[in-house]
Amino acid sequence: MQEHGSPWSRLRGLEPMSLCDWPGRVSAVLFLGGCDLRCPTCHNFQLAWETWNTPCLPRSQVMDLLRKRSSWLDGLVVTGGEAALSADLPEWLADLRAHVGLPIKLDTNGMHPAVIERTVTAEAVDLVAVDIKGPWSKYPLLTGNRATPEQARANMKQIFALARDKPGSFQFRTTLVPELTQDDLNAMQHLPPPGFVLQMQRFKTPATVIERR
Repeated sequence: MQEHGSPWSRLRGLEPMSLCDWPGRVSAVLFLGGCDLRCPTCHNFQLAWETWNTPCLPRSQVMDLLRKRSSWLDGLVVTGGEAALSADLPEWLADLRAHVGLPIKLDTNGMHPAVIERTVTAEAVDLVAVDIKGPWSKYPLLTGNRATPEQARANMKQIFALARDKPGSFQFRTTLVPELTQDDLNAMQHLPPPGFVLQMQRFKTPATVIERR
């Protein structure tokens, strides 16, 4: 895994209140810049691929805001970009939760199972939401040729093993991008471990994606 610095050095965005990033909870959202994939339908491509255009948020400002709002927030979501690019993510999340006192949900593309394993083992998060982009054969198309079918299968196999051991700590989801056919979606239902339902998210084409095509 290429080193992308600590999460504080990658923190590029803060949403003070969200009702949709952790369904059923009022949450704040932290956005970490940088991503190893190049999904052509990415909504956050500037944050994910062009981090130099967005200034880093200072730790003191972020912690102060989260502490002030923690009494009426139900959770904190850490997303990206791809958060698991930072090798010290587990320690960062544990420290964040200790200081803010909120449950934490982590969004990930699942391509860094070793970091996710250490995060879950350290009990640094309450929920890991894993994106399954599509059937393994379509990962090159769906990730901008940044993940082969073999890499996708191998990484997700490790994630699935973690989920079987800690079923309450994982959920799996896919976004209904135009490249996915109904046959793809039918086949994908069988990818997650037994007991898990693959959640489907609607896709809305952002203007930036339309302009780049």
